[in-house]
Amino acid sequence: MMIHGALVEVSGVGVLLRGPSGVGKSECALELVSRGHKLVADDVVLLELGPEGGLTGQSPERIRHHMEIRGLGIIFVPDLFGLQSVAERAAVELICHLERWREGADYDRLGLDRQREEIQGVDLPSLRLPARPGGSMATIVEVAAREHRTRGPGVSAAARLDERLRREMSE
Repeated sequence: MMIHGALVEVSGVGVLLRGPSGVGKSECALELVSRGHKLVADDVVLLELGPEGGLTGQSPERIRHHMEIRGLGIIFVPDLFGLQSVAERAAVELICHLERWREGADYDRLGLDRQREEIQGVDLPSLRLPARPGGSMATIVEVAAREHRTRGPGVSAAARLDERLRREMSE
């Protein structure tokens, strides 16, 4: 399956960046690469089911390790950031939908119940992230990847705080 987006490996977590053209997926991926994370694919991501049922992504060979940055043009990431800045493939573990900030839109503010999305029969956690002018989507995506990693062993800051507040209110 081929989809429009970018795939980056952030602190060992494969993050699929999706959203409309011009929202800043490539710029977000580039900022993450500049912070030491790895680019897997930009603009087009080839997805396939892995042998154990997980989803794996990679770039088409023709454009592998290249990025198009508006105003700058085409860049080859290893030339600028070294071979350690790219990965051939990554397991997709988290989807981040970047969208333009809309006043009054209903964005998750607690994080108690993570939205989920199915791609090729694989159920993945999914976040809607509002992109504000001048905001750093790379920071938000980086924190989302770290937070996703901590949720794996069952740690949720939102659930922990909710439990504490409920306990204190009942006392």
